[in-house]
Amino acid sequence: MPYSIMMDAGHGGRDPGAVYNGRQEKDDTLRLALAVGEILQNRGIDVEYTRTTDVYETPYEKAMEANQAGVDLFISIHRNSFPTDNEVSGVESLVYDLSGLKLEIAEAIDEELATVGFVDLGVKARPNLVVLKRTKMPAVLVEAGFINSDTDNMLFDQNFDDIALAIAEAILDTLQRNGLVEDSSQGTPEAEAGGMGNQNTAYENDNEFENQTVPDYRVQAGAFRNRSYAERLRNELLEQDFPAYIDDSDGYLRVQVGNFGTLDEAADMEQRLKRAGYATVIVAAP
Repeated sequence: MPYSIMMDAGHGGRDPGAVYNGRQEKDDTLRLALAVGEILQNRGIDVEYTRTTDVYETPYEKAMEANQAGVDLFISIHRNSFPTDNEVSGVESLVYDLSGLKLEIAEAIDEELATVGFVDLGVKARPNLVVLKRTKMPAVLVEAGFINSDTDNMLFDQNFDDIALAIAEAILDTLQRNGLVEDSSQGTPEAEAGGMGNQNTAYENDNEFENQTVPDYRVQAGAFRNRSYAERLRNELLEQDFPAYIDDSDGYLRVQVGNFGTLDEAADMEQRLKRAGYATVIVAAP
């Protein structure tokens, strides 16, 4: 069965959450939860939602809904608030305690959101929050910036797609590292909006594989929409002498290694990358 995630948009209905200059937390959380969920679905995750419209459920009802659905992970999206407007900004994630898969996912989410421009305020334990305490699966509550911070609201509005992708990528990367899911992005038409032709191109021409003809097998270490994420992974691999490059031929930025004529050669490289701590998949050239 596919890995399953319950996406929770905080607040809703008669509970607007935090409010600032007419902006309501419940609206931002619903929009972001749906966007993250769509990306996860396009990557092969079974996604359910506590709400998809402006309705109210208690935190306890949301936790029970997740338990009854038997999902593997619970992600709750919120916006933060501070008593004084425009005094504090940044993202933080909350977990029941600082251990296990939930902590890894929370740390990855905060780290990825920091690349979008948010201040990373870190992961905090909140054992008394109902959606963290009553859920039977790992649960993370994401505070996607302060709603009463003009800086965070500008980041939220101007980089919304990158924020949704950052959260989804952080979740997927952590699950892949722990062997809970495979990289299902390649070859998935739903995940590859906006094709860019069938050429084997790349952003940079700084290694021997960039301008060669299409190889038989490659080892893929990541697939991204955000160029900075792809370049960061490629450069990290190059620093370790892995001949990595970026293939942007199908709308995704795929960080790949090698030009292998046989599956055995590709498998050898895949094992080297896995020993170095990377989640990989062997892909055949189109």
